[in-house]
Amino acid sequence: MCKRLLFGLFLASSISIALAQKGDKAGEDQTPLVPAEKIPPAPVLSPEDALKSFTLEPGFKIQIVAAEPMVQEPVAIQWDPNGRLWVLEMRGFMPTPDGVGEDKPVARISMLEDVDGDGRMDKTTVMVDNLIMPRSFMLTSTGVLVAEPPKLWFYPFEGSKVGEREEIAGDYGKEADPRLGKQANPEHAANSLLWAMDNYVYSANWTARLKFDSGVWKREGTTSRGQWGLSQDDYGHLVYNSNSDQYRMDIVPSLYLSRNPAFRTTSGLNVDPIKNQHTYPARVTPGVNRGYQPGMLKDGKLISFTAACGPVIYRGNNFPAEYYGNAFVCEPSANLVKRNILEEKDGVVTGRQAYADHEFLASTDERFRPVNAYTGPDGALYIVDLHHGIIQHRYFLTSYLRKQSESRGLEAPNGIGRIYRIVADGGPLHARPALGKATLAELVNALSETNGWFRDTAQRMLVEKADPKAVPLLRTLATSSPNHLARIHALWTLDGLSGLDLPTLKKELSDSNPKVQAVAIRVAEPFLKRDEAPQVLPLLTALVSSPSREVARQLAFTLGESTDPAALTSLLKIAEKWGDDVITRDAIISGLFKRELDVIKLISKTESWYTDKPAARDFLVGLSKATFGGKKAARIAELLDLASDQKGWIQEAILQGVAANKPVAPRGGQPLAIRLVNLPKEPAGLTALEKTDRPAIQSYVKTINQLITWPGQPGYVAPPVVLPLNDEQKKQFDLGLGLYSGSCAACHQPSGYGQEGLAPPLADSEWAQGPEERIIRIVLQGIHGPVNVGERSYNLEMPGLSIFDDQQLAAILTYVRRAWDNIGDPVKPETVKKIREATAKREEAWTSPELLKLK
Repeated sequence: MCKRLLFGLFLASSISIALAQKGDKAGEDQTPLVPAEKIPPAPVLSPEDALKSFTLEPGFKIQIVAAEPMVQEPVAIQWDPNGRLWVLEMRGFMPTPDGVGEDKPVARISMLEDVDGDGRMDKTTVMVDNLIMPRSFMLTSTGVLVAEPPKLWFYPFEGSKVGEREEIAGDYGKEADPRLGKQANPEHAANSLLWAMDNYVYSANWTARLKFDSGVWKREGTTSRGQWGLSQDDYGHLVYNSNSDQYRMDIVPSLYLSRNPAFRTTSGLNVDPIKNQHTYPARVTPGVNRGYQPGMLKDGKLISFTAACGPVIYRGNNFPAEYYGNAFVCEPSANLVKRNILEEKDGVVTGRQAYADHEFLASTDERFRPVNAYTGPDGALYIVDLHHGIIQHRYFLTSYLRKQSESRGLEAPNGIGRIYRIVADGGPLHARPALGKATLAELVNALSETNGWFRDTAQRMLVEKADPKAVPLLRTLATSSPNHLARIHALWTLDGLSGLDLPTLKKELSDSNPKVQAVAIRVAEPFLKRDEAPQVLPLLTALVSSPSREVARQLAFTLGESTDPAALTSLLKIAEKWGDDVITRDAIISGLFKRELDVIKLISKTESWYTDKPAARDFLVGLSKATFGGKKAARIAELLDLASDQKGWIQEAILQGVAANKPVAPRGGQPLAIRLVNLPKEPAGLTALEKTDRPAIQSYVKTINQLITWPGQPGYVAPPVVLPLNDEQKKQFDLGLGLYSGSCAACHQPSGYGQEGLAPPLADSEWAQGPEERIIRIVLQGIHGPVNVGERSYNLEMPGLSIFDDQQLAAILTYVRRAWDNIGDPVKPETVKKIREATAKREEAWTSPELLKLK
């Protein structure tokens, strides 16, 4: 339901000329800041001449891999096991500044071959044709996944061709569905299919992940990540970004953090180790969408990222050793590729830009549009150049950028595109791979290769083959390889084959490398649900004494999957030792849903916890906050009774955690409504606490009294009667769930908790549950930020969803107003129709002050 106010990248729609400049804001001054005479022309350069436009880090050279007409408007590439280069060509992207023709089936996926081995492609074969604006693809051993919004297709291999496709998902990139017409939105549509190290297929901008199991694609929920581009590092950490934020990564698995609905945390997700967004173009760059705004340009050049995309971790063996593990990020609006240096120590990742005043690769050619980067099987770094003059999609195209583009003829010609590779002078280039014909033993051996492409590809192929003969070979590799990366891949491959046995697990749990241990702990989880649990749990709890932060974090996640008292005891020990690490602390609480109060009781009786330490206090505050957040009256009363029996810091921490549930108004904003928790009677513990003379306790008690109510309390108001949904409303709710999942969840998340820097929460939101006149207008015409939600201010923009009919919008809003314990009334289709008619002439998105006038 919410789309970012940032600049869109790559999507399809058939959009009318009437809305060509929807990117404009009413009354905004779009006076150019760069004089026309200082802007060089942008002629179409031949591929060979384009090479002369690059400034590249010394010690490297850039080479042409493929160019038009062999490839046209490429956006993504992959190599098959035999080294043939597959290219997704988004032919049809923005044929005109008005987007006319984007709904034509002209896109394709081609397979390129380097016949003579000189690094440049000589032969092309169209493998999948007649696609409408495809977003992504992924090769498998038996076929190819192709994302053509709103469908995700699977094309099986039939000899040297692909066969008839089958639908895998119907909501992949649903925002880009051409049937949406003028409302097709170029923000946050799914892309970048990636078979990750944990054997799940992830995507950017999709709240689902896939797993290939026994010949069937199975689907699970996950968090939404990034905007365009998705990759991973050597340890399976997912890497992504958004337009104005060049690098983000998950350093913990996201699946654990949704375990406790009373404890909302994203610790370890969406981490930014670099933070620096500065860019250093090689030419003036007035051709960015809001280049007229102060602060966008300095000396005519883009100051910071506005179209960051296609991040990759270099994992090849052609570059010098110090480049291994570096993050390379594309910035097509500034015609450059940035290099970032990442460092990791005991689970803490830090980063910095490699250069203070220039880029690894930059071009003076305004048509150079790098949109994706990859490590190739030869060890080189590959850059996909869309080479399209206009990359800002027409949905957000401003009049300013249109004039800039047309003044230099950037709107034409189309049908161009290049793929480059960057190689180090004197660096080795791996021979063309031949994994397609490899034996099981050769595939297992490839897990030890120095180039990450070989390890990833071999693991995927072994899991897909599901040949039990590979299992003993993998067990040997896992327990005897001197290469810790090989041992990690062996463990994940065994996990994918359900071939991990207890002797191998025991060996790897005692591995000398903490990263291997962490993987072993994670893949041990299935054993905790089987007969081997009594043998495995002691192996895990014995690791509590490990000096490794990474081991502690994974133990915190994994032991939370067990209800055994020994696991709970070990979790408390981890909290004592590693409580100063917020990721570990939150990991523990995430696994204690409905057990938080039990843990608080244990702490109150454990002498080693009696000393007041910041980490211990934070942990106890989190447990107490989550206990109250569960909204269970009996447990809240018991928690307050427990607090009244305590002394010192433990009492303070418990009460502080309860009081932390009071929403904090944004700076300068209005006090927020509090949803009271109704107790059946006055809590004796709170009554006792009111008699204290300690100022801190008095303050917490005062706040807690604002969060709870009970019959007989002065000023008591009975809770509003929330009528259950009738049969018709239940059907509407169910319809809304499906529509929300496909249209809104990518931003607001399936949990309704929203996403940092992307979308505010809908769960417990005053906007979601407030007057229906407000929220109906939001979904019809959208809303401009800033808008206050809870204790946060969000300077974002949500476009309208008016493409949905009255019945559909009413269903979405009914779901939003009743999901996640929200208590808003259902919305009727006729109410949506009435407001749609009343606001039919409204084109601008609403502002918060306008909507707040509606009561």
